[in-house]
Amino acid sequence: MKKLLIMLTATILVLTVATIVVAVTTGPEEIKYTPKMGTVTFNHSAHQNQADCVTCHHTGDYAQCKSCHGVDPKAPKAKNAYHQSCKECHKEGGKGPTKCKECHIK
Repeated sequence: MKKLLIMLTATILVLTVATIVVAVTTGPEEIKYTPKMGTVTFNHSAHQNQADCVTCHHTGDYAQCKSCHGVDPKAPKAKNAYHQSCKECHKEGGKGPTKCKECHIK
């Protein structure tokens, strides 16, 4: 009986920690970029329900895009990465903005 109680307590502890980790790693609800063309507001929480995280966070470390793009010479510039990934996904899915002024708001 004692072993069962210890196992049950350990299981509850692991599940609690896992739930907290998942809740913390969901990232910000909204992200704003401010390029010259106008502010781009990215609804991060809405996209989390539509795609797997590695679709955008392709390195698996959930870092901000600009931590590599525009810094690492091997990575495409942030602008090019956003345009390629976002527009391609929106075209494939048949919804979401694909034209400049649909994302860039002055």
